[in-house]
Amino acid sequence: MTKETMQFQTEVQEILNLMIHSLYSNREIFLRELISNASDALDKLRFEEQTNKDITTDGSERHIRLIPNKEAKTLTICDNGIGMSYDEVVKNIGTIAYSGSKNFIQKMQEIKDKPELIGQFGVGFYSSFMVADKVTLHTQRAGESDGIVWESAGDGTFSIDHQARPEGHGTSITLHLKDAPEEEERPQDFADQWTLKSLVKKYSDFIEYPVKMEMEKVESERVEKGEVIEGKTKTTVEDETLNSRKALWLRSSKDVKDDEYNEFYKHLTNDWNEPLEKIHYKAEGTQEFSSLMYIPSQVPFDYNQRDMKFGLSLYVKRVFIMDNCEQLIPQYLRFMKGVVDSNDLPLNVSRELIQQDKHIQMIRKALVSKIIRSLETMLNKDRESYEKFWKNFGPTIKEGVPSDFTNKDKLLKLLLFHTSAGDKQATLKEYVERMQKDQKSIYYVTGESIKNLESSPHLERLKQKNYEVIYLIDPVDEWVMNALTEFEGKKFVSITKDELDIDSEEEKKKKEEDLKTKEEKLKPVTEAIKTALAENVKEVKLSDRLVDSPVCLVSGANDPSAHMERLMESMGQAVPKSKRILEINPNHPIFEKMLDFNDERKNDWAEILYNQALLNEGSPLENPSKFSKQISELMLGL
Repeated sequence: MTKETMQFQTEVQEILNLMIHSLYSNREIFLRELISNASDALDKLRFEEQTNKDITTDGSERHIRLIPNKEAKTLTICDNGIGMSYDEVVKNIGTIAYSGSKNFIQKMQEIKDKPELIGQFGVGFYSSFMVADKVTLHTQRAGESDGIVWESAGDGTFSIDHQARPEGHGTSITLHLKDAPEEEERPQDFADQWTLKSLVKKYSDFIEYPVKMEMEKVESERVEKGEVIEGKTKTTVEDETLNSRKALWLRSSKDVKDDEYNEFYKHLTNDWNEPLEKIHYKAEGTQEFSSLMYIPSQVPFDYNQRDMKFGLSLYVKRVFIMDNCEQLIPQYLRFMKGVVDSNDLPLNVSRELIQQDKHIQMIRKALVSKIIRSLETMLNKDRESYEKFWKNFGPTIKEGVPSDFTNKDKLLKLLLFHTSAGDKQATLKEYVERMQKDQKSIYYVTGESIKNLESSPHLERLKQKNYEVIYLIDPVDEWVMNALTEFEGKKFVSITKDELDIDSEEEKKKKEEDLKTKEEKLKPVTEAIKTALAENVKEVKLSDRLVDSPVCLVSGANDPSAHMERLMESMGQAVPKSKRILEINPNHPIFEKMLDFNDERKNDWAEILYNQALLNEGSPLENPSKFSKQISELMLGL
């Protein structure tokens, strides 16, 4: 047959124009696409050998080879895979309408700066024209002797000739490299061995088949000439496999040693510490993917910084697609490191497309469920390791309670808390199991530090009743508690809120009469305090919340806590100050003494008591110097 010249399908020409004239960023992905296509061709040959007994192949090692030529400015990518027949070349390269690329064409203008969209079969091949002004393809289908030579300069036409391929079945793609565009900030030489080696490591390190290239090795040697020793260099050429092919996530976990897991973690994260835990998970059925995830043993140096990137590395059939794929895990699991490899995603998946991709959403759901189950297992079977994890990433996990309604109940079981019962942290289940028989609710208090909370006046009555109180000191805790109502039928109650109900009906009746009597007796004092503090408090009332302290401040049921207000202010958010309630201890002798004071002295003591309440809860004083002076005068008996 004579050499033929054909026209590209209209859609193909549009894509070629895009490749040649518009896409300048990330041109290096052409190598990812061509190696991926070669890997697919090798897969197809393996399938053909297993299903077609009549096919004859050369039986040599299946591999992909890169042949750069700096002098000729060419790069050739070869494989000994299935190859293509004449009809397949015309169909796969001359036309792409069958491959679902119409949507690609419609969005063509949107992806001028997003070449990662390139990748569907037939489309990935055209990424060659990002770096080449002429492409020559020589292919021969396994079992046939007729080879096909396809060539195009991307000018709207291509030629096809018939010529046996010397290597037999497979495909060779020779790129006649063009100069890098002026718009490229860091021009790359794709005929350079080290450039190619680094790109294979980046994009195709875990391809199943070896990617080979002849590498020049420069060695030093010492030559003795009589009494003189001279240094010489010798250049040799060695065949080198550029990819590790160690896709641990595709192997059975029972076949992978701990050292291999740890080595891969360090390779993946550049963290020289060993991971705290690994999660090797393979999903089968309607959604097939493999994953290998790790929990770090140390907090990364850039953790929680504004520009911190998180997410898992995404692969499609061992081909690297992107790092830090945030759509694979929620933000409250951002400490997780690892890879996910899907068989169901197309290579043209991008960050923009991922947000709507149903496969990604299904993978995310499965991963979150697996991670939570693994954490629960660690909590129940290796408490020491879990407590190490919680120390590093506990506050992050808490973020999931208000943000992930689906997994909220599961996450609650993972939470650990410091409590008034001692130094050992407790789960909510453990807290509920050791509640007093007459205890109605789960009690908690928020603040800046455990030391500060331990001495809080709000705890006095609960300690007297031997009720355990949860200490919450993480900034996220205020938002978490706003999202919680109960656990196992027990309501969450802040001990800094008004109307703290901790007594039984019998206890209430016993105190009622006594409280009425004291209210009447101390009315001159409470009225004077209320007048003196009118700008700061909305109410002054007697309470049995206190045992030793004279006063404390509490918030209304629907008002933000003092700790919440301080947090918002620390983040630069203006928060209108809400007036709170000053509760006084009717059994404290200070109020009996105040009955004999004149109005001026009652005002001074009211201010002192109010500032004491502020200090006890960790709030700043409006006028510290005035408070200091009042205390000094009090000490002098003035």
